[in-house]
Amino acid sequence: MTIGVGGSDAQTELSKLKNMAKNVQPIQLAEFQQRIKQAMTQMVKLGWDAMYIHAGTNLSYFTGTHWYPSERMVGALLTAEGALEYIAPHFEIGTLKGFMQVKGLVNGWQEHESPYQVLQQCCKKHAIKTLGLDETLPFFMYDALRIVGPEVDFRNGQLVSQYCRSRKSADEISLLQTAKDMTLEVHKAAAKILREGITTQEVTTFIHQAHQAVGAPKGSYFCIVLFGEDTAFPHGVKTPKSLQLNEMVLIDTGCEIEKYKSDITRSYVFGEASARHTEIWQAEKAAQAAAFSAAQLGQACEVADIAARGYLATQGFGPDYQTPGLPHRTGHGIGMDIHEGPYLVRGDKTPLAVGMCFSNEPMLCVPGEFGVRLEDHFYMTVEGPKWFTEPSLSIDDPFGQAA
Repeated sequence: MTIGVGGSDAQTELSKLKNMAKNVQPIQLAEFQQRIKQAMTQMVKLGWDAMYIHAGTNLSYFTGTHWYPSERMVGALLTAEGALEYIAPHFEIGTLKGFMQVKGLVNGWQEHESPYQVLQQCCKKHAIKTLGLDETLPFFMYDALRIVGPEVDFRNGQLVSQYCRSRKSADEISLLQTAKDMTLEVHKAAAKILREGITTQEVTTFIHQAHQAVGAPKGSYFCIVLFGEDTAFPHGVKTPKSLQLNEMVLIDTGCEIEKYKSDITRSYVFGEASARHTEIWQAEKAAQAAAFSAAQLGQACEVADIAARGYLATQGFGPDYQTPGLPHRTGHGIGMDIHEGPYLVRGDKTPLAVGMCFSNEPMLCVPGEFGVRLEDHFYMTVEGPKWFTEPSLSIDDPFGQAA
């Protein structure tokens, strides 16, 4: 039997888990202010006068103001000179102020009025000619802004938001580290409760409870549990099967701590691994290592994907996205969004820089047999890439628990 897999039950394993987030500190006001300064610097470099930051992750990141996007326009106008003004429905102003970290004037609009006219008036007040628009802004809002402000030159706000958000601070790295440490402990516990006949829903429910037990108030941010042939489908199947002896197990899950996400996948066999299981698993592990080694400061993000895919080609997988092989990119950025740019994929020429954080998951899919995804995350330091969590040790001892 694979070491660390099976032999226990949900109640026993939940009782062993401890709160790992007791000492977590949220991002402080000084850091939000520093993020705004960095955005201002980028706008000056790009020749922009201002940026509109829409409700959602970007508004949270730059101002600490947590507000979910909807059909009602809520956001903030940040000028390259440092003026910050919010836009919100008049009846939400009191609530919005309660969520603000970085304070600013709120320009309200009544339900029969146009928020786009309000933003256009703000642009006139600040003599804004070139305006970056949040990349998450819905098209209908952009279209309305274009109509009321034809004199404004709109640009893709991602050139500022991704630049800033992709370079994590020490405090962000710390939050990400805690979230990933928590999820890895949940993985270890989940492996132990596996038994013949267990359903994916039973495991998913346990993982949610386990995430809560280690300190994630909302439990799992997401969870994918797959057995046997289903593991060849990267994001699952409509009707997942229950677990049988000597089948591949794939569990991909994560949690959220102070808005920062974890996302870790483990693949191993419940029972005894066959020669075929071992062959594919080892190729996956080697591809993950190749991607990690290639990810060096100043190199383009795509080098990690090219390295992983290149190694797999030498082992007879692919080529490119063909299966048996790696059907998707090698990795994604992670932070306040579980998938955020830049990406470890061919064509992404973004130079790797200190503070960038990525998943590393060059999944191997063998249709009709099984799939293996080993997903760990790393961040870029002045010395190069550093793992948040150590990769899985071996197919027979995935969590390194052998005496």
